[in-house]
Amino acid sequence: MILCDKGLFTLHTKHTTYQMKADRHKVLLHTYYGPRISGGDLSYLIQYTDRSFSPCPNEAEADRTYSLDTLPQEFSTCGVGDYRLPSLELELDDGSHLADLRYADFRLEKGKYALEGLPAFFGGSEWETLTILLRDTAAEVDVELLYGVLEERDLITRAVRICNRSSRTVKLCQAASLCLDFPQGNLDFITFDGAHAKERCFHRSPVRPGVESVGSVRGTSSHHHNPFVILCTPDADEDHGLCFGAVLLYSGNFQAAVEQNQLETPRLTLGIHPYHFSWTLAPGESFTTPEAALICSPDGFTQMSQQFHRAFRDHLIRDPYAGKRRPVLINNWEATEFHFDASKLAAIARAAAPLGMELFVMDDGWFGKRDSDFSGLGDWFVNEDKLPGGLEALAPQLEGMDFGIWIEPEMVNEDSELYRAHPDWAFQAPRRAPARGRMQLVLDFSRQDVRDHIYQALRKVLDRVKVTYVKWDMNRSLTDVWSATLPADRQGEVFHRYVLGLYDMQERLRQDYPGLLLEGCSGGGGRFDAGMLYYAPQIWCSDNTDAIDRLRIQYGTSFCYPISAVGAHVSAVPNAQNGRMVSMETRGVVAMGGTFGYEMDLNQTSEEEREVIRRQVAFFKEHYDLIQRGDYYRLTSPLDNGPYTAWEQVSPDRREALVSLVTGNLRAAEPFRALRVKGLDPALVYRVNGEGAYPGDVLMHAGLPLPMPWGDYQSVQLYFQAI
Repeated sequence: MILCDKGLFTLHTKHTTYQMKADRHKVLLHTYYGPRISGGDLSYLIQYTDRSFSPCPNEAEADRTYSLDTLPQEFSTCGVGDYRLPSLELELDDGSHLADLRYADFRLEKGKYALEGLPAFFGGSEWETLTILLRDTAAEVDVELLYGVLEERDLITRAVRICNRSSRTVKLCQAASLCLDFPQGNLDFITFDGAHAKERCFHRSPVRPGVESVGSVRGTSSHHHNPFVILCTPDADEDHGLCFGAVLLYSGNFQAAVEQNQLETPRLTLGIHPYHFSWTLAPGESFTTPEAALICSPDGFTQMSQQFHRAFRDHLIRDPYAGKRRPVLINNWEATEFHFDASKLAAIARAAAPLGMELFVMDDGWFGKRDSDFSGLGDWFVNEDKLPGGLEALAPQLEGMDFGIWIEPEMVNEDSELYRAHPDWAFQAPRRAPARGRMQLVLDFSRQDVRDHIYQALRKVLDRVKVTYVKWDMNRSLTDVWSATLPADRQGEVFHRYVLGLYDMQERLRQDYPGLLLEGCSGGGGRFDAGMLYYAPQIWCSDNTDAIDRLRIQYGTSFCYPISAVGAHVSAVPNAQNGRMVSMETRGVVAMGGTFGYEMDLNQTSEEEREVIRRQVAFFKEHYDLIQRGDYYRLTSPLDNGPYTAWEQVSPDRREALVSLVTGNLRAAEPFRALRVKGLDPALVYRVNGEGAYPGDVLMHAGLPLPMPWGDYQSVQLYFQAI
C-alpha cells in the first residue's frame, strides 16, 4: 500500500495512487493523486520555469526556475516565497511570521495512527501509517505529517502534529490538516451549504482565479456550510469523471479554501478556521490538528460516496448497536413541545407500542423549571411537578419500550439555579453584556470544572433509571467567546478547547454507558459532521421534517454521510416548518432514507393512518440491513425539478435492492418513463415486489416501466429480490 524509496513516497489504494517526493532542496513536493497507476517517479511532470515576482530559496542560488511560489507542495509554507494559501503560520519570539519546512525523515508502520482527544478513523492490520517528518531548522519546530491508508476503501487520512523543539515559546497562528495541490486546472468546486431547516444543499461552480472558501466561525461546523467538499472535472456526474472528496473530522470552526493561482492550478486547504485561532507551544509541547480524509474516484460521485459510507460505517462510527438493529423510536417534541406531564407521555407510548415502536424519547422540558425557552437549562434534575416520582415512576408506564431523553448540556439559562450560582461559567467577555440565542448562554466547555459539574449532574439522572438513548442538542452559535481561566494572550485557544471539551464529555458518556445510543443534534443539522459521528452514531439531520424539503437535504447529505447516520422522522401535517400537506405513505418513505422514527401524537391519527404506520414499521424492520447498510445510489436529483426523485439501496451481495420514489409537481400528459436501476448483478434474475422475472442487465440498461402515482408528492417503493 505504501512504497518508500529514497525520498519518493507512493500510496496505493484499490483504485487510486497518491505520490510525493522530497526534492534536491528537501522540499516535499506533491507529484500525483488520481487513478491507480503502476508507479514510477512522477516528479518529471513538474515544470520549472522562471516566473517574475516568484522569489527563489537562498539555496537555489542563480536558479530562477526554482520557486516555492510555483512548485506543488505537500504542506505549504508561509512567508518564505510561497504566496498561495499557507498550511502553517508560526509566530516566533522575535515577532517573525515564517514557516520554512524541509524533509528530515519518515517512519512506516502497520495499523492506523490515533489522535489523543480527537476523533479519527480506526482499524487494524488493514491499515498502514506513514509519518513524514518536516523540520524548520531556524525555528526549531518539527512537523509530522501523518498519513493513514485504507486500501480497500480508497481512503487516505491526514493529520499534522507540530512540536516546538526550541527553548523558546512558539505560537501557531494557522495549522491546516490538509493541503493538496492539483496539477490540472479546469475543476469544479462543490460545497454543501444552506441554513437552519435547509442544510447541506448541493452547490457547484467552476474554480475561478483567486480564493474561494466555505467555513464556519460559529463555534460549530454549522447549518450554513459543511466540512465536506468535492473538487471534480467539469464532466463528472454520478457514474463518470474524476472527483476528489475531502472531509474534516471536526465539529468546530473550520475552513475549506481553494485557490487557483497564476499557473491556473488549484490548491485546496482544509482545517481549523484561522479566525480567532492561536495556540501557544511552550518548549517541548506539541499540537495535533483534526484529521482530514480524502477519497478520489475515477468513476464519478457514486463510487466516492459509497466508499465514504463504507469507511464511516466500519472505521469511524462506533455504534453500540453494531451487528444488530437500532430501535424504531417515537419522540414527543412535535406532539407536546414543553406542555406535557406523565399521563400525556404515557398516552403517546400506549399508542406507539402496538404499532411496533420500541423506543420512547422524552424531549425538552423534563428538567429544572423548564416550561419555555426562558428557564431551566443547566439544572439537570427532574421536574417532579410534571413527572411525579421522577423518571423511575415514568419508565414503567411506557408499555415496555426502551427509554430515551433529550439533553442540552452545553447551555444555560440566566433563569436557572446553575447560572445564579456560577454566572462566570458562561461565555461572557469582561465589561460586556452577552448576546443571547434562544434566550440561553453558552457554558465554557473549555473548562474542566464546568464539564465535571454538568457530567456529574447528568450521571445522577442516568444512574437512577435505565436510559438506552440520549439526544444531545445544542441550540445556538457561540458568541462572547472568552474564558476566565486563560490569560489574554491565549484567548485564541478557547474555540478549539471548547470542541476538545465537548469530545471529552461525549467520550466519558461512551465509556461509562457503553450500551447508550447517542444522537447528535444542533437545531437539527447544525453540527452534522464526521467528527461528531465518532461519538454519536447518528445525528438529527434537520429540524425541517417536511418530506419534500427533506428530499433535498438528504440528497446533499448522502454525498458523504451514510444513511445510518441520518436522523429522520415522520412528523405530523400540516408541517410545522412550511405548512405542507404530504401523505403518511410518502412521509414514511422519505424517513426511511435515514434512521427512521416518528415525532407526533399518534392518538391524533386515524385508524387508517395507524395501519399505514404499522406496515411501515414492519417493512423497515424486515429490510433494515438493506436500507441501513446497502450501497446507496442517487438515481435522480431533486434539484432538477423533474417529475420524481428516486434513490436506491443494493445489498452487498447484489441479491436485493430497494428503490424509493417520490413524485414532484406532476403535469398533465406526462411522457412514458422507464426507470433504470443500478448495482444489480447482470447474471441474476429478479422479482419486483414479488412479481415478474427480470434479468439484472435488462433492469439496469433497458429499465422497468415506471408506475407514476396520481397526484403531487406521492410515493412508490420497489423491492427487487433475486430468484
